[in-house]
Amino acid sequence: MKLSAPQWSVRAVLLDLDGTLLDTVLDLHAAANGMLADLGRPAVAIEDIRAYVGRGIPNLVKRLLAGKLEAADDPAPPPADALASFKQHYAEVNGRAAKPFPGVMAGLQALKAKALPLGIVTNKAGAFTSVLLERAGLARYMDVVVAGDLLPKPKPDPMPVIWACGRFGVTPAEVLLIGDSVHDFKAGQSAGCKVFLVPYGYNEGQDVRGLACDAIVASIEDAASRITKT
Repeated sequence: MKLSAPQWSVRAVLLDLDGTLLDTVLDLHAAANGMLADLGRPAVAIEDIRAYVGRGIPNLVKRLLAGKLEAADDPAPPPADALASFKQHYAEVNGRAAKPFPGVMAGLQALKAKALPLGIVTNKAGAFTSVLLERAGLARYMDVVVAGDLLPKPKPDPMPVIWACGRFGVTPAEVLLIGDSVHDFKAGQSAGCKVFLVPYGYNEGQDVRGLACDAIVASIEDAASRITKT
C-alpha cells in the first residue's frame, strides 16, 4: 500500500550509486568481458553481471572467475592480473553507457529543493566513482562522497555510513539512506539510519521487498515525496 507523503523528517540523505541512482551494468559488462577475453575465458551474459554487482570490483572479479555469487565470501583477493585487467577495461568504458534510472534526476532536484544535504555511499573505488558522477551529471548534487576504498570497511559494514553522517554533522538517526540491496539495508540499519530501498537495482538475485526497511519506494522522486527536512 502506498503511503501518503511526507512520512519522515530527516536532516540529510545518503544514496547508493550503482543500481540506485545509475544503471551501470552495460559498462560493467563490457569491462568484464574485456577481462575474460584477456584471460582466454568465455564471455558472460549481462544477466550474470546484474546478479554479481554490489560488493565492489574485487568481489565482482572473484564472482566472474568462479561463476558463482559465493566467491565473494572468500576472503582471499582476486588474482592480480585479472583485477588489473578489469580495472583497465573499466577505466575505458566507465560512464559511457551508464544512465540514471527513471525518477533519479527529478528526485535529486526535489531533495535539493528541500535544502537537504546529499551524499553518496558506494562500494565502487574512488577513482571510478568521481569520474562516473561527473560523466553522469550527478556530482553537482553531492555534498559528501564515500567511495568503497576510502575507509577500512565498506558496506555492509556501517562504517562508511556513520562516517558520512559525521561529515554532515548529524546523527545517523537523523539520516535517510536510500539503496537497492541487502548490503545497503544492513549498513543503514546497523548505523541507525532510516532506510528506503528501490526494487529495481542490483541485489544478487534477491527481492528487497522481503527486507524490513522503512519503505520500498518506486524511485528517488517517490522517496523525495515522502520526506521533509527536520
